[in-house]
Amino acid sequence: MKRILLSTLAFSLLANAAQAAETSPATTVARATSLGSGIQSENFDKTVRAQDNFYRHAQGAWLSANEIPADKSDWGTFMKAREDVQQQLRSIVEGAAKDSKQLAGSDLQKIGDLYNSFMDEKKLNAQGIAALKNELTQIAAIQNKKAIPALIARFHEIGVNTPLRVGVGQDSKNSSQYAVDVSQGGLGLPNRDYYLKQDDQKMADIRARYKVHIEKMLTLAGEKNVATQADNIIALETELAKVQWTAVENRNPVKTYNKLSVGELNKMTPAFDWAAYLKAAHMRQKVSDLIVQQPSFVKGFGDNLHAIPLENWKSYFNWHLISAYSPYLSSEFINEDFAFKGAAIAGIKENRSRDKRGVALVDQMLGEAVGKIYVEKHFSPEVKQRTEKMVGYFLEAFRQSIDTLDWMSPETKKQAQIKLSKISVKIGYPKQWRDYSSLTIKSDDLAGNLMRVRKANHDREIAKLGKPIDREEWHMTPQTVNAYYSPEMNEIVFPAARLQSPLFDVNAEDAFNYGSLGISIGHEISHAFDDQGSQYDGDGNLRNWWTAEDQEKFKAKTKTLVEQYNAYSPVAGHFLNGELTLGENIADNAGIVMALRAYKLSLQGKPAPVIDGWTAEQRLFMGLAQARRGKSREQRAITLIKVDPHSPGEFRVNGSLVNHPDFYSSFDVKPGDKMYLTPEKRVSIW
Repeated sequence: MKRILLSTLAFSLLANAAQAAETSPATTVARATSLGSGIQSENFDKTVRAQDNFYRHAQGAWLSANEIPADKSDWGTFMKAREDVQQQLRSIVEGAAKDSKQLAGSDLQKIGDLYNSFMDEKKLNAQGIAALKNELTQIAAIQNKKAIPALIARFHEIGVNTPLRVGVGQDSKNSSQYAVDVSQGGLGLPNRDYYLKQDDQKMADIRARYKVHIEKMLTLAGEKNVATQADNIIALETELAKVQWTAVENRNPVKTYNKLSVGELNKMTPAFDWAAYLKAAHMRQKVSDLIVQQPSFVKGFGDNLHAIPLENWKSYFNWHLISAYSPYLSSEFINEDFAFKGAAIAGIKENRSRDKRGVALVDQMLGEAVGKIYVEKHFSPEVKQRTEKMVGYFLEAFRQSIDTLDWMSPETKKQAQIKLSKISVKIGYPKQWRDYSSLTIKSDDLAGNLMRVRKANHDREIAKLGKPIDREEWHMTPQTVNAYYSPEMNEIVFPAARLQSPLFDVNAEDAFNYGSLGISIGHEISHAFDDQGSQYDGDGNLRNWWTAEDQEKFKAKTKTLVEQYNAYSPVAGHFLNGELTLGENIADNAGIVMALRAYKLSLQGKPAPVIDGWTAEQRLFMGLAQARRGKSREQRAITLIKVDPHSPGEFRVNGSLVNHPDFYSSFDVKPGDKMYLTPEKRVSIW
């Protein structure tokens, strides 16, 4: 399965004399550009020194003045950009829904009818659980555990959580071909810690609330003995949690590459027939080997399948089917689903309005059909060209930097340059759009629509087996406010929506944008050389191309970075996991270094302008803080600490800058300042 490393960047200072004294803008003024600085002065907190907490200094007023919207778990620059995109999509989706003259079978008809099927609240309330009757009946009819492989295959088709996750992606040791990848799953809570942490009262409270939630949902579905069923479901999930690998263990691409034959898997899990699963999933003739990420989990699942009574497994599968589709059933299901997943887990105060949820659903289900229209309406060729030009300077900055690294040997540098030269770049939108012509969408069948879309996506993935790698495929839609690096494809991808305000300001000069957008470009390229990405070569194969000595030097540098981030505590009593966040922290630190170097290359020998009294370096660092501005509810923050490989925005900014020598000179950071680290404690990889 493709490993995609995401960079979610979820976030004009007019300097008066006092500000100038505090932050030391340059005294030598070059000719200013006609574009603005891009910096939002109203967010500046004068009570916090840049030298003590740069993030709060640059964004503190915003953090104090802005509340998280009631229907959100997070808010900031990134979420604002996403909200803006949703408004743009709303116009597209509602326009299609209101036009009754859409050509049958067209993308617009499907967009409009999917939205209408979601918005027909009266019909959905009348149906209740009836939309799932066929699936529930099939579960009830199971007489023995031999039927479970086929049931799991069916759940994979329609998007229901199961203990085994199976997908199609590139073979990490032969990136020119597709392979079937198996990984752990099956939990109803965010991760294993929610089941296993007995010394954390917040986790205990969530477990208690989870039991009540299951009971309520099963009652709504007409089930009996719901308290006993809830106990059995949680007990089963706890057993799965015990054999799951940790998030840190799952970051190791070598340990998570285990190619096993169908026969070997059957020996590992005698209670689960892999041939029966592959036959039900329509893969039996295409697959002889599978790549298993967590073999001990797969064995543990098999052991649990054998040991736990069939009726408990039937309750478990019933529950996960109901949970997966509850947001698309009657209001009672929707409200209880939100009360747990939204309020209890994420701390959200109220559910999004139905129309917002409907637009988001269409976006999720028919992404490229919507994306094609989005690009036509909201993405300009000028932004694409400006971004491509920026990327070129970043690639050159990396090329030059590799040659000057004092800790990397000539042999490893040569391989690094080869890999860098093979990185492909995708900006904006795919060259070829996905074909939805065979998909049936009806205006009065919401659950059926979702099952058909999900099955079509599933079948599309399986159809890849045995075919050449599609190197033009995108794994994000153009309207996604995000970006990624894929080590198997050795590519960076920037969707159109990532290249818009407030994350990219077409009216701001380059230094600011090299900080706000450029940091993401540098971040994604650097993933090719972080602790995970560096284990893949330029062709996307999992292969060691480092000398042993260089590897040890790299590990020593990253060990210091782990220790630095381990000390950060976004929520009292909860600290970041420096090993879990290591890859993203490496990319954040490298990204800001490369942003400044690429910006200087873009000047082509010309002096950098000073705007409103701020140097280019200072504007670039301000752009970084502005792009990563954001806040989360406490419940959400705790979940992110446990599952998210990214550090929170404040620590992505401050954690990068304390290691950056130009930050010290740009803001006159000295011993005694809270942002000051002694030189020997700073981590410099690039």
